[in-house]
Amino acid sequence: QLKLVESGGGLVQPGGSLRLSCAASGFTEDYYAIGWFRQAPGKEREGVSCISSSDGSTYYVESVKGRFTISRDNAKNTVFLQMNSLKPDDSGVYYCAADRWLTVQAMCDMAHSYDGYWGQGTQVTVSS
Repeated sequence: QLKLVESGGGLVQPGGSLRLSCAASGFTEDYYAIGWFRQAPGKEREGVSCISSSDGSTYYVESVKGRFTISRDNAKNTVFLQMNSLKPDDSGVYYCAADRWLTVQAMCDMAHSYDGYWGQGTQVTVSS
């Protein structure tokens, strides 16, 4: 059973930066799509950025391109999301998820994991 634990959320002013971490344990396969998703009150869950555990290919939703960077440290089984130039619209609960069946883009587009591997979430609030 894969376990995901997010950390790094908090309160930041517009234009600031945060770095989220997703620590994973229990990997049994060579390939997982691992992604960051966010959900604001009253809004649907949205895929933010996803990365392949095998070849490192990445996908970003248009609204975060050039501001967010997803990366992985396979030795530490950790995926990071560096968020720069944060905007109030970036606020929400950020979740980490993993899936063995979806491509990186499909996982982000669908904001879904067929395997159902989700972390507990970390709150990001961008406000002055």
